Amino acid sequence: MSLPLYLLLLGALALQRLFELRLSGRNLERALARGGSEFGRGHFGVMKALHTLFLVACASEVLLLGRPFAALLGWPMLALALVGEGLRYWAMFTLGPAWNARVVLVPGQPVVTTGPYRYIRHPNYLGVVLVIFAVPLIHGAWITSLVFSVANAFLLRVRIRCEEAALAEHSGYAESVGVRPRFVPGRSRAAEKATGVAAR
Repeated sequence: MSLPLYLLLLGALALQRLFELRLSGRNLERALARGGSEFGRGHFGVMKALHTLFLVACASEVLLLGRPFAALLGWPMLALALVGEGLRYWAMFTLGPAWNARVVLVPGQPVVTTGPYRYIRHPNYLGVVLVIFAVPLIHGAWITSLVFSVANAFLLRVRIRCEEAALAEHSGYAESVGVRPRFVPGRSRAAEKATGVAAR
């Protein structure tokens, strides 16, 4: 992949994130009009900043440090990034109007257990993990991949704690998801905790 094509890919991701923020805002308005409540408002600004800086860092490392495109790494990472984006949008379409970049709950709204949610509790976040890991490595930006993967892991720890606590309190979350794992299909919750995958 040439450098201009990589920068074009980053630009497309930036436009995609702007579209998602607008969609999130519209869904938030609808949810609040139906009596919904927002939780964990404090970490949302950090999340926006991280995703914005992530795209800037991808471009900066490649341009300033002259990271080359290596086909043996770049094409598999592009495929992995597409898998992550596909998983994210599968989750978004499954949630429909209930999807939001914020943690928003509407009273009486059932927990979604269809689509990718049949297998794991957080397919959207798994998609984000894959994208943040893979997109920098498409063009060799390994520092960005490492730094932002670690930062995203800490942020997701906070986000998932907040989201699951809100769901457990307001929507019978535990009864709906049972022992379904957070990220890895087929793994038990005990196994996730033993290997540090669990968020709490």
